[in-house]
Amino acid sequence: MSGFKAFILRGNLVDLAVAVIIGTAFGKVVATFVAWLTAQMPKSASEYFSNDAKSFGAFLNAIVAFLILAAVVYFAVVLPYTRAKERFFPTPESGKPADIELLEQIRDLLATRQA
Repeated sequence: MSGFKAFILRGNLVDLAVAVIIGTAFGKVVATFVAWLTAQMPKSASEYFSNDAKSFGAFLNAIVAFLILAAVVYFAVVLPYTRAKERFFPTPESGKPADIELLEQIRDLLATRQA
């Protein structure tokens, strides 16, 4: 079980999954924007907000859906993931690594012995 926990929390698996989800949702925003941009100009202002896939309303709907999805992914996946990652694999303290400090102590002892 600890190997699976390390696989999930240390790898970029969650980052990749979030990127795929957000990228797919953003692709829909771009597709509806292009459909709206390349469509013929509507004859009246009320046609801008129609339910047609090529309307400005569909583009606004895609933006709102993207923002809601991004918020859900952030609060349901990213925040718990970062908390769990920090709990199980805390970031190392700043400063010199232990092996470098040990090598410096050995160097200093050898220098005092030779003097």
